[in-house]
Amino acid sequence: MTFTPIITRFSLDSLFPDHGKRTLVMGILNITPDSFSDGGMLYKSENMQAAVETAGKLLSAGADILDVGGESTRPGAVEISVEKECGRILPVIQMLAKNYPDATISVDTRKALVATRAIKAGAHLINDVSGLQFDPTMAQVAAETGAGLVIMHSQGTPQTMQVNPTYDNVVAEVMTFFEHQVSVAQKAGVDSAQMILDPGFGFGKTLDHNLTLLKGLREIKTLGFPVLVGTSRKSFLTLPLPKAKGSNLPASDEREALTAATLAIAVEQGVDLLRVHDVETQGPVVQFLDRLYR
Repeated sequence: MTFTPIITRFSLDSLFPDHGKRTLVMGILNITPDSFSDGGMLYKSENMQAAVETAGKLLSAGADILDVGGESTRPGAVEISVEKECGRILPVIQMLAKNYPDATISVDTRKALVATRAIKAGAHLINDVSGLQFDPTMAQVAAETGAGLVIMHSQGTPQTMQVNPTYDNVVAEVMTFFEHQVSVAQKAGVDSAQMILDPGFGFGKTLDHNLTLLKGLREIKTLGFPVLVGTSRKSFLTLPLPKAKGSNLPASDEREALTAATLAIAVEQGVDLLRVHDVETQGPVVQFLDRLYR
């Protein structure tokens, strides 16, 4: 089946000619009241201009892609309606497309209708944290619009994913999941060049699962698709660490430092894209790592 895309068919290689020579950075823009990392700062401001200005800072700091999300998918998060999610993100995406016409915009959503409206508003990439499991028509949206598609692995839903997640071999099972979901997307008409794989750190995984996945990224790369890693400020980063006596380091700063450690492990294994909150801090880290490993 042939589709006429409403945007030029997505490809990291065409958007970023130096892809492969450096690691790309995705900056996170949460438009939610219950974000685990920023406390819903942009949502609480009730000022769309604040989100636009934050996006500008992310781009100036070196973000290659802006990832806009309107529904929290942290453990225990409550699902919201399509209309509420669209109400949060569509005005922001429209303003980003207007103010930063050269920026590549991603929409972080599990819902096909939200993705469709976001692409019409100016988004280029769908970041589906359910990996096509939540909405079976998501792959068709990517095929029909030409948008990029991040297929993320997750076990369970935000409400259940951290309730005793189990695997016999987490790397092998994540890879099997990817092979199946890639096939689903291809059958729907999605080109291989449109797809990016995300192992889904913190989504239905224990600390040991996350650490094993972190060490197994090179193996996941053998599937032949770009790999995105999103460990930024995740709660599992601090689980193995006792709090130092007398330490006054804020939890956010501690997680930011530990994020940098995971980025080093990821870049060394050749991942293509890193999703981070603080591009100003982590951007130079990634550049340094690229000098070392690329």
